[in-house]
Parts: sequence; C-alpha cells; structure tokens
Amino acid sequence: MARTDRLMRLMTALRRLPAPVTAARLAAETGVSARQLYRDIATLRAGGALIDGEAGLGYTLTEDTALPPQSFSRLEIEALMLAQTALSHLGDDTLTRAGRDALARIVATLPDAQARAALHHTHTAWHPGNARAAPGIDLDLLRTCCWDEVSVHITYRDRQERVTEREVWPLGVSYSERTLMLLGWCRMRMDYRYFHVNRIESLRAGGSFRPQRVPLLRAHSTRRARGSGT
Repeated sequence: MARTDRLMRLMTALRRLPAPVTAARLAAETGVSARQLYRDIATLRAGGALIDGEAGLGYTLTEDTALPPQSFSRLEIEALMLAQTALSHLGDDTLTRAGRDALARIVATLPDAQARAALHHTHTAWHPGNARAAPGIDLDLLRTCCWDEVSVHITYRDRQERVTEREVWPLGVSYSERTLMLLGWCRMRMDYRYFHVNRIESLRAGGSFRPQRVPLLRAHSTRRARGSGT
C-alpha cells in the first residue's frame, strides 16, 4: 500500500472508531505492523494532526488541521445520515465501508454542536431483510471498468437459464433492495441492455471504449425521456 493511502486510512480510522483506539486496532485497520503504526502516528503528528495518547493507552484524534471547517444545517445533517444508513442496506460491503469512512471524515470537520446532531440523528432507513442475492463476481473490478471505460467480457445466465458470452461496455450500476443491475451497451445486440449482476457468472476486463461512456449515457437518458425504454 502506498504511504499516502496508508496515512489517509489511518486518519479515517482515528475519526471513525470510538476513542481511544488501541494501536492493535489501528494496525489491523490499516494492515501494518505495530512498529509501522507507531511510525505513522509520528508522521501524522509531525504533519500537524493533534493525536493524544500513546502505545498501551490508545489514541484520540483531537483536531485535524488538514481539513477545512464545514457547516451544515440540521436537515442537511439528517440527510447525510439517512443516506449512509440507506447505503448500508443497499450497497455491497466495500461500498458501504467507503460511505461510512467518507461520512466520518465529514463529521470530523463539523463544529461540536453539529457533530452531536450527527451522533443523535433522528432519520434512518428501514430495510425488510436480505431480499437481494449476493453477486458472485468482483464488484470492485466492475466499478473500475465503469470508471476507466473498459469493456467487460461476461458469462450471463438469463431468466430462462440460457447462458451467453458477451462483451459489454459497462455504463453504470444501479442498486435497489431487490436488484443490482448493470446498464451496458451490449456488443452482441448493439443496443442498451440491463443485466442482473447476480446472474453474471464470470467477468473479466477487456479493452478501452473511451470516450464513449458519456455520449452513450446521454443518448440513453434521451431515449428514456422520450419513453422508448430499452
């Protein structure tokens, strides 16, 4: 892991975890040895972060000078907390953790009164249970292919249990309580298609289709607005 990424992950853990946080817990969160963790704490302190505590007692981030002050209304804070609780029901584990870490970084910059409002938020998302089947593919790879505009080669089993091999230009992923869908430009059909992600049996990266993603999404939005559907 790159040094900058490691230090960012350490700061995120200090913001998110209940203080004081033991060195062992921080080392586990950042994937380093205890000796490296102590060096990273020293590096953050040298960079201006105010971290109280020491080995054997635990650490508390008392001030993060790297982040500018922010201010949100009470309703904006409720909206952020609601979005995070909804994500915990809809998103996969990696995406949920990313949202939790991002929210922790935001809350760390709030004045005390607003941080308390976030802690005691009143809006939450309700979830009826695990209604969506877990995907069997690497969602991180799928997301990366969307971001980088790289095609994916998939083995897909449709609702009639027919299996096909396709090359797809992945355009976006949509989450709901019951479905996880991939919107893509299917190279076999030469048209837009929605794929149930849990019906994708295998996935591997292909070649670049840059810069087609944005024009394809715009055309898709226009088609939907006209009521054509896909």
